[in-house]
Amino acid sequence: MAAPGVESDEATFGELIAESHGGQIPRDLTAVAEQMTQLHPAGELWYLPMIGVDPVAQGRGLGSALLRHGLAACDRDGLPAYLEATNPRNRALYERHGFRVVEVIQAGSSPPLWAMLREPRSGGPGPAA
Repeated sequence: MAAPGVESDEATFGELIAESHGGQIPRDLTAVAEQMTQLHPAGELWYLPMIGVDPVAQGRGLGSALLRHGLAACDRDGLPAYLEATNPRNRALYERHGFRVVEVIQAGSSPPLWAMLREPRSGGPGPAA
């Protein structure tokens, strides 16, 4: 999770993407990145740029545990959390933790991403999934 005011290292991320595509960044990916930048909420919030569980360990509640831990900080600070879900299974996980879809991000042949926002809660980060 990126705390309010902390910027992600987009230059390094772009370099990794280009490297994995033979030095070129696909046009659709550039358009998706532009949409992500435009939709990223202004103001103080926690940003979840990446969360993951090794596929062999998925389905054991580890993703929920990671979310609960991170969302506790959001709730403590009284700040929203924002992320982009990359697949329907993750989207459902985030919805169980109080996120709601605010926009769909897609360009050309790219798969959809779901821009999601979760308002802070009082009394803890919400349900265990």
